[in-house]
Amino acid sequence: MPKPESNRSPRKSGSRPAGRNPRKGRNDDRTPRGKRDESPSRRPGSTPPARRRKSTDDSTPVARRRKSTNDSTPVARRRRSTDGSTPVPHRRKSTDGGAPIPPRGKSTRPAPRRKTAPPTRPAKTDDKIRLNKYIATSGVSSRREADELIKMGLISVNGKVVTELGFKVNPGDVVRYESRVLRAEKPVYILLNKPKGYITTTDDPQERKTVMQLIGPKVRERIYPVGRLDRNTTGLLLLTNDGDLADRLMHPSFDVKKIYKVELDKPLTRADYQKIVEGVQLEEGRAVVDDLAIVSDDNRTVGIELHIGWNRVVRRIFEALGYEVLKLDRTTYAGLTKKDLKRGQWRFLTREEIIRLKHFK
Repeated sequence: MPKPESNRSPRKSGSRPAGRNPRKGRNDDRTPRGKRDESPSRRPGSTPPARRRKSTDDSTPVARRRKSTNDSTPVARRRRSTDGSTPVPHRRKSTDGGAPIPPRGKSTRPAPRRKTAPPTRPAKTDDKIRLNKYIATSGVSSRREADELIKMGLISVNGKVVTELGFKVNPGDVVRYESRVLRAEKPVYILLNKPKGYITTTDDPQERKTVMQLIGPKVRERIYPVGRLDRNTTGLLLLTNDGDLADRLMHPSFDVKKIYKVELDKPLTRADYQKIVEGVQLEEGRAVVDDLAIVSDDNRTVGIELHIGWNRVVRRIFEALGYEVLKLDRTTYAGLTKKDLKRGQWRFLTREEIIRLKHFK
């Protein structure tokens, strides 16, 4: 018995099944059902992954030529060398059939030339030195005092007496001061924390202990003390063979500051304190003090700063007022301190300290 015809129209091929909402999820580029690729690259609006072409012999796939990001110029592929190890850059052919064009990214400019070192200047052949400087570097005196020795005819060069101030000597010349041969030495600067019982001299006829015995044979240069400290005075003492620097530090016009720590036999009164500040009258004149301070509760220990370099000036100031100095210690000299320098020890000055001394004002 034949089936009755339905009122529904026949289903067209490719049409949606019944019961589906045609407006929901409509997409003309939808993949047929059953063949949907859920990978991100196959989502709507994405670019399909590059396919690999097979070689003619169906063995190894050949990479397709990739395009640049702006879809304008294809990216140059890299060819491999004959042994299949190192890739060889692809060389483009020129349009006129001439020499191949070098790969992109490489400059055709020639490599820059290396800068050659400038020619060195010839060394000075004149090694002569002025006679007064030679004498000063030998540790005899300063240049100013050396000029006086030359004028007096006490200096001879190679057996001949020289009285010319601008005279220059060669490195091999023999320079004598009276009967002693002088030798120029490198400048040496030593700071000593002098103990009690040593005299400030290079040699003593009475064979007493000198500060040179504290230095010992470690320093071969002929050095001598700058200024003096009494036998019973302790503290900083500078030794050097630089005659110019020694003359400058000892000259009164340079006002080299010195600080002493003084211990008295009795307390310092307020009246005597004021007298020292105003200046105590001594044989050479009024002893001017730069600063004065009491550093102990019993008023027996005093700190005094001054720049005058008279002989035993600190002891004489207090003795003029009826005090006896039991201990006297120099703690500072020309900006140098005895920090980390124990009694009886010495050290070489640093480069910075030497510069400050030479430019001391």
